[in-house]
Amino acid sequence: MKLTREILFDAAHSLAQYGAGHPNARVHGHSFRARITLSGAPDANGQIMDFESFGAVLENLRKRLDHNMLNDIEGLGTPTLENLCLWMWVELQGELPQISAIEVFRDSLGQSCLYEGEAS
Repeated sequence: MKLTREILFDAAHSLAQYGAGHPNARVHGHSFRARITLSGAPDANGQIMDFESFGAVLENLRKRLDHNMLNDIEGLGTPTLENLCLWMWVELQGELPQISAIEVFRDSLGQSCLYEGEAS
């Protein structure tokens, strides 16, 4: 079975690899949506994890991202969708060992990245 919750956050970043003059190289912001999925068998209570506990873990992560400069978040590296997925996985796996997927969306641009692997 799979259990999923989503969080929303707004954040800014810049992507220097695009070079001077490119819009992505300047500081700009996006509204992000992240979908986190847990996998496993229901426990004796019929749950993989209760939604209240799941939500509390995700809210702590959301607060670290929301209205912040992603380039300044330690360990994130270049704040691409791919690196956001990897960083979130590493940050969450300690409290959510059942994590099986993270997908980060920039809905206004029709973009997303899905990560279903293990952190290195």
